[in-house]
Amino acid sequence: MALVNKEGQKVPAVTFRTRQNDEWVNVTTDELFKGKTVAVFSLPGAFTPTCSSSHLPRFNELAAVFKENGVDDIICMSVNDTFVMNAWAEDQESDNVTLIPDGNGEFTEGMGMLVDKTDLGFGMRSWRYSMLVKDGVIDKMFIEPEVPGDPFEVSDADTMLAYINPEAKPPRVATIFTKPGCPFCAKAKIMLNANGISFEEITISNHGPSSRTLRAVAQASTVPQVFIEGEFIGGSDDLEVFLAK
Repeated sequence: MALVNKEGQKVPAVTFRTRQNDEWVNVTTDELFKGKTVAVFSLPGAFTPTCSSSHLPRFNELAAVFKENGVDDIICMSVNDTFVMNAWAEDQESDNVTLIPDGNGEFTEGMGMLVDKTDLGFGMRSWRYSMLVKDGVIDKMFIEPEVPGDPFEVSDADTMLAYINPEAKPPRVATIFTKPGCPFCAKAKIMLNANGISFEEITISNHGPSSRTLRAVAQASTVPQVFIEGEFIGGSDDLEVFLAK
């Protein structure tokens, strides 16, 4: 494939055809990059497993930390049309990321990252990589190794953040199982918010995750049950003790 690292060079000059509010809108590379520091990650395709489960969600999750460390925007690039990218944005955790459709592959080809994936029925797509762009000039690239398949080793959000600031600390995130009207659940959520810990709330009900799910995951039948960064903490009293430490 002979992928080329283009650090020190300008990004390709391309006009992207996007669909916004049911209207066609042309977006240029100047609009995306001029006078800004931008983190870009490019991937083989919207809705594909690694892209949806890891690549996009983690950049979205760390967006506030990137902002604190001088990054103005985060862009996700893919050789897909704007309708596919818009649908993927609605389906994913992507509120803090701008999804750009490189439908004709012009930007990706200009980056030297257009690869043939006809064996998968994909046609020409982007190799997976990330880069930091300052005022239109590529400061740093993280290109996945040229091995078969779809490697995902260096273009992730944490690697990019560590390059920008090795001392930057990603925010802690939590998952909390709750039930409607539970005062202890409300107390736990207040404590998480007060300590700057963002959380995903999973409501136990008859129409979604059930008490059986809670027992399987937390070996408990009462709510709330809290996990922080994958570590099982327990109920609201356990959370209070944990945070006091």
